[in-house]
Amino acid sequence: MPFIARQERFTCEHCSADVEPLTSGSYRNHCPHCLYSKHVDKDGPGDRASQCGGLMRPTGMDYKSGKGWMIVHRCDRCTKVIPNITADDDNLAILSEKSIKGEV
Repeated sequence: MPFIARQERFTCEHCSADVEPLTSGSYRNHCPHCLYSKHVDKDGPGDRASQCGGLMRPTGMDYKSGKGWMIVHRCDRCTKVIPNITADDDNLAILSEKSIKGEV
């Protein structure tokens, strides 16, 4: 699985927030405000080869040794599930709120 490092600014297609790249040496692939991502990668992070283009809904959290806490995303269009490493500025309270409301 290839990993192509990309530091890209983007506008979130779910909440319209302007999202800046991380400056901590890591890479951002989801909105820190609403935690949504976009299904743009096919075979590995950064390849931008997916034809899907669906929004990736945050559905929960997982912990992986060596990687830490990860947000689990599920594509609204094709249902692919992809875990993504959290960033320091992620609003993780959103997942708790959605869980309480039964939205995840």
